[in-house]
This record gives sequence, structure tokens and C-alpha cells, in this order.
Amino acid sequence: MTTVLAYILGILIIVVGLAVSIALHEIGHLVPAKKFGVRVGQYMIGFGPTLWSRRFGETEYGFKALPLGGYISMAGMYPPTPAERLAAQGAPPRNGRAGGGFFATMVQDARTANDDTMQGADDDRVFYRLPVWKRVIVMLGGPLMNLLLAIVLFAILFTGIGVQTASTTVATVNECVVPAGSAQTECAPGDPASPAAAAGLLPADEILAIDGVAVSSFDEISAIIRDSPGIPLSFLIERDGAEQTLTVTPLLAERPVYDDAGMPVVGPDGAPETVEVGFVGFAPTSEFEPQPIWAGPEAAFANVGAVAEIIVQLPVKLYDTAAGLFTGAERDPDGPLSVVGVGRLAGDVAVADAPVLNRVAAIVGLLASLNVALFVFNLIPLLPLDGGHIIVALWEGAKRAWAKVFRRPAPKPVDATRLVPVTFVVVVVLLIGMGALLIIADLFNPVQLL
Repeated sequence: MTTVLAYILGILIIVVGLAVSIALHEIGHLVPAKKFGVRVGQYMIGFGPTLWSRRFGETEYGFKALPLGGYISMAGMYPPTPAERLAAQGAPPRNGRAGGGFFATMVQDARTANDDTMQGADDDRVFYRLPVWKRVIVMLGGPLMNLLLAIVLFAILFTGIGVQTASTTVATVNECVVPAGSAQTECAPGDPASPAAAAGLLPADEILAIDGVAVSSFDEISAIIRDSPGIPLSFLIERDGAEQTLTVTPLLAERPVYDDAGMPVVGPDGAPETVEVGFVGFAPTSEFEPQPIWAGPEAAFANVGAVAEIIVQLPVKLYDTAAGLFTGAERDPDGPLSVVGVGRLAGDVAVADAPVLNRVAAIVGLLASLNVALFVFNLIPLLPLDGGHIIVALWEGAKRAWAKVFRRPAPKPVDATRLVPVTFVVVVVLLIGMGALLIIADLFNPVQLL
């Protein structure tokens, strides 16, 4: 029962974290929009039926049933439609749908919805009348809030909690020497004792110096041992508050060579390459070591690059995900996930056999990465994403600049409702289709924790 509750708690943390991320994203749009005088009718977190709402001033704030998104409704997201201009001129309204089929009908629906948001709005308080730079700020505000939240979370992870680092304290001591590559898990009667065990090294011993050279990290200890096969080394240790000296003689051992990615290096003949090194036979404890304050922002921007690379390779990664769904092949841990997949990972982390601080660090990292994904994904230059609205604003600014240079009349505002067919393809194919594929894959072929 405790395991089930922990799993549910992990999922709930991700759901609440996602809702907070969405709320801050929409605040990133709301604050500059109001600052620039745009009339904002609604600020909603979630989709579907409204669970709670309250009006403050001219804006209705509320929560909806599905906390998987959010929106603010701004007056005049698009320029006035023909119906709006005719009404302004006193002409009688025209009823009926636009001809031309399915997409034409969608364009008309978008224009009608835009007209509805214009009702009661002052001409100077509509979004499309803002200068281009103000429109860009309004649309960029949402993704930037996610980036700032990711930086804060990564700062908590790297500076507040720290990075797990091998310390100078002994965690375990091997009783014997087992040949490299052997599947043996227990010592046999004829196996020689490990140098660490033979010297009397014990768990919880802290190594202070080797041959008079002070050591402050396991990497320093490991480097000395590797370079000293067959050479007696004087280990100054602290045990139970008292210092003592042990003599440890590393054995000559053959170990595989690994590259920077942690993969075995293979020689020209196809056989794994090996190297002879000194071996003692103990493992260090891991401790959280706080990193400098700039480590959080560095990690956030590095994560942005990694997510952007995934977006660029999205068709290939989605194909691999679909293929793995039918073949049962192991999922790429660096591939795309749905909210369901992130929730499952959070649940797995919550019930993992690890110290509480390790699990907290993993969930903070998940939330930080989720906000980076929201930042990058929303900047894709396609409607209805924020990046699509930014491109429309920049295109209009370019047209105005061109007209000004050549002393031509100012062009009409760009009517983004004409891009509704593109929006339809993005929503149905990219968002719904991709989301459905990833949810199914996360349910039946989830990413496994190492």
C-alpha cells in the first residue's frame, strides 16, 4: 500500500507541477498584455468544463477540468473581419458561411470567434493594433516564463541539492578479486583477497591522503591507484574519529577501455580494447556536492539545445517510437514523452529503492526538463503555438518596414485567420496525432529507468 501511495504521489507532483508551469506560462502572456492595455476577457488553466471561475475587473479567472493546457483570450487577436468592418460602417450584417468547403468554413468560424472577442473592446485596446515589438513581447512572455522556471528548478537541483559525486569515504570493500568480465557474484574458496580487504580497509573509512599526498575526491584516489600497480601505498584514513595508516598494494588488473559516452572501445580486429591498471577493490560512497550558482542556468540552456535537437529529429524519433510499439524494442530514454510518460517516470522515481533526497532530485529534474520542453515546443513557428504568432507579427513588421523604405502606403494588418488550414494540420496531425502515439507508447512500451 505504501508503494502504491508513493507512486500516486509522484504522479500528483508532476500534475501539480505541470499546472503551475501552465499557470506561469499564461501569466507570462497576461501581464504584458494588460501592461500594454489589451483587454483580456479570460485567464483559464486547463480545458473542458469550468470547475471554478471568478471575475476580477474585466477578466474572468478560472480552472477547467483537464489541467493539460491553458489560455488567455485577448480582444482582437486578429484584425477586424469583413463583417466587423461592415458593422462599423453601419451596414446590415451578413449571415451564412463562407463558400469554398471545409477549410473556408473553418476560416469563417475563426473570424466569427474573433468578432466575438472584439465586442465591447475599445479600438485602441486590441492586440492587433499593438506595435510589433509589443506583440512579440506578449507572445514571447509565456515561453520565457517556462524558461525562467526551468532555470530556478535547475538551480535548486544543482546548487540547492547538489550533484551526486563519489567521495573519499569507503562504501563497500570487495572480499576477493574477481576476473574482469566474470559473472561471478560471490567469492570462491580459492579466490585471492582483494588488496583493500587484505590491508584491512573497512566501510565508512575516510581516505585522507595517499603516500603523503592529500586527496579530496575519489577521482584523485582512483588516478593514484591506477598508476601504481604492484607499488605499496600508504593510506592515511580516519576511522571512528581517529587517524591511522594502512599499507595497500594495488594488483595489476586488465580493464576494458571506455569512450567519453561510456561505451566500450573496440579495436581494428573487433575485439574490445583493454588497459592494465592498478586495482584495490573498494567502492566509494556518493554524496551530493552543491555546484556554483551558475550551474543551474548552464544546465537549463544545455537542456534547451538537447530538446531543440529532439524537435528537429522528431519525425525520425516518432517513427522509432511507433516501430518500438509494435516490435517491443527498448525506447530511447532521450526520445519524446507524453504527459503520461512523464507521470509514469515520476511514479517510478517515487517508489525507487533510493534515498529520499535522490528521489526528490530526480523529480525536480523532471519538472525542470518539462519546462524546457514547454519553452522550446511553444517557440515552434507554427500556429496556434506562440512561435506562430511571433512569426506573424514579425512578418507584418517586415512588410511595414518595406513599405516605409519605398514610401508606399502602410499595408493592412496580416490576417492570421487565413492560416487556419495550417493551424488545423498542426493541431490534428502534430499535436493530437503525436500526442496519441506517445500516450499509447508510454502505456504499452514505456521508457524504463536504468
